[in-house]
Amino acid sequence: MSDVTKHPEMMDGRVKTLHPAIHAGLLARRENLEDMTALETHGYGPIDLVAVNLYPFRETVAAGNVPVERAMEKVDIGGPTMIRAAAKSHKDVWVVVDPTDYDAVIGAVDGDDTPGLRQQLAAKVFQHISAYDAAVASYLMEQDGSADVLGPQLEESWTRLQTLRYGENPDQQAAFYGPSVPVGISALEQHHGKALSYNNILDLDGAILSLSPFAKSPRPSVVIIKHTTPCGLGVGDSLADAYERALATDPVSAFGSVIAVNRPVDAAAAELMSKLFIECLVAPSYSDEAIETLSAKKNIRIMTFPEGDPSAFLSNHGHLPEPRVLRTVYGGMLAQTPPIPPFYGEIDDSWVVPTERQPTEQEWDDLRFAWAAIFGVKSNAILLARDGGVLGIGAGQMSRVDSSKIAVRKAADVGLDLTASVLASDAFFPFRDGVDAAAEAGVKAVIQPGGSVRDDEVIAAANEHGIAMVFTGRRLFRH
Repeated sequence: MSDVTKHPEMMDGRVKTLHPAIHAGLLARRENLEDMTALETHGYGPIDLVAVNLYPFRETVAAGNVPVERAMEKVDIGGPTMIRAAAKSHKDVWVVVDPTDYDAVIGAVDGDDTPGLRQQLAAKVFQHISAYDAAVASYLMEQDGSADVLGPQLEESWTRLQTLRYGENPDQQAAFYGPSVPVGISALEQHHGKALSYNNILDLDGAILSLSPFAKSPRPSVVIIKHTTPCGLGVGDSLADAYERALATDPVSAFGSVIAVNRPVDAAAAELMSKLFIECLVAPSYSDEAIETLSAKKNIRIMTFPEGDPSAFLSNHGHLPEPRVLRTVYGGMLAQTPPIPPFYGEIDDSWVVPTERQPTEQEWDDLRFAWAAIFGVKSNAILLARDGGVLGIGAGQMSRVDSSKIAVRKAADVGLDLTASVLASDAFFPFRDGVDAAAEAGVKAVIQPGGSVRDDEVIAAANEHGIAMVFTGRRLFRH
């Protein structure tokens, strides 16, 4: 650069390309006589091709706990300025920011010019810079605990990771996008099976969300997902035990499911799982025997958490490190901070028992399990559980009473006894009828957020039936 600019680099290389010799050479319009005369007058020449790899800012901060001073040293200034100038002048200047484009540009320079290639490359430049700047902005906001994480501007840029065969239905086009540094689902490693489909990816998101309350579980845990919501969930003394409890919830719906577990898959668990048609299975790792058994099933997608460690991955419940969750609506975008899982195995001192009867020790364990298990269920959600297994789930209904009826019916359909079971509700009971129905089914303890104007009526109903009730003070809606 110093040979071109006739000026030494300054400030440890911070200033080296910000010079008229560079930018005049990029911005001069070749068909403009005045521009070309100005170049000649100042002793500069045109620059016809720019290939730049920006400083690795995103890769640097992805390591975590990177001080602001070190991160700022990886913020490129000259590179983005050069490629912006080159992209503006793409009619005359080739600009390359993606190594996968090198061959195409070399071919074009050698005379095999592709129509529209220059413009495509210029568009890629502005996408590239936008993503780079958005990463810097997100990092700085994360470092400032007082910053508004849902600020006035929403800047997001994604890289296409996979073109999918089709979308939710065969007549829809689809692709999977992710950040340049893989996190969440894009960071899962696939070891066997076909490429992921659109619906697989949606169900994986539901599986990771639903397993996240069990990231710190002292017991092996299994969640079975169908259409993004759990149809079975269990904990046990072994992974095989947890799987059997999860499968017992709804073995019919489990056909063609996505399963996520928080412990390595051993031979015993793999043997049980091999009897079911599973679309995707995500685990920390697999024994050699488990891989041999499962890979005999041609269509199953065998996947692992990054570095075989699900705890940190699930504690962040599979979402991007930025403290917001995005969802498109017709004509707009919704943003919110991620939901915090109620971690199974941890005791929340903020819970209160407003009923005359306190839960027994066994009921307390069942209630904590049920509250963690309902986290990933679509609202309105009702979940019945006992002894580390889910007995029945009512999900996604317009009425909470309908969800209750479905949960009871699903348990009856597979012959699961609800005697002495517990019930979790993701929101408060608006009327006492839900408690009356629970008591009739055999429920002995209920966990719910509380906060209804009719809480006194609901508590009175629980007392009439001898039911213990816990108020968590927190709603777990999932639309």
